[in-house]
Amino acid sequence: MNPDAALPTFRLDRGTTLAQAQPADNAAVTLESPALAVMTDLTKVKAATTHPRTTLRQAEQAMIYQGVRMLFVVTEMPLIEGLITATDLGGDRQMQVVHERGVHYDELCVADVMTGFGSLDAIDYAVVRSAAVGNAVATLQRLGRNHLLVVEAATAQTPRRVRGVISRSQVERQLGRRIDITPIANSFSEIERALV
Repeated sequence: MNPDAALPTFRLDRGTTLAQAQPADNAAVTLESPALAVMTDLTKVKAATTHPRTTLRQAEQAMIYQGVRMLFVVTEMPLIEGLITATDLGGDRQMQVVHERGVHYDELCVADVMTGFGSLDAIDYAVVRSAAVGNAVATLQRLGRNHLLVVEAATAQTPRRVRGVISRSQVERQLGRRIDITPIANSFSEIERALV
């Protein structure tokens, strides 16, 4: 075909429908299923993000609108600064900041309560490729977390990057049952916050 030629067109008939996005395969899995079956692959699904200066109310609305419980915090794409979860929005951290600074909740932003990248636990994508759902569940439970970041090693073409997320709620949906997770403090600041 001549690259300058216009493409042929036609008029739509009544009854023409829109193609609809197919939901991710959230089929039931077992603890023996491949862990990749419960990982949200960020090469196929756009990561939900927010800016560090976004207010907590705006972050909560973004989570509701996008149907997620976690947002990656970025100032300049694609560099990750941290993440904020629904638990962060409804936990004690923001109330502690309000008390310490003598400000109103509406004055807080994501940067005030997010978990910085240096405090995030991650697992290697190569390990997840050969792991089972049970391994992912055991890791969530051991860490006391609701999300696991899956990181792909750097290549000649790409830097190290977060390739996916394994979310407790996604695993529960696909397993068809709850997963008991006890939050665990992993730093002195988290222990201090828990004691205040």
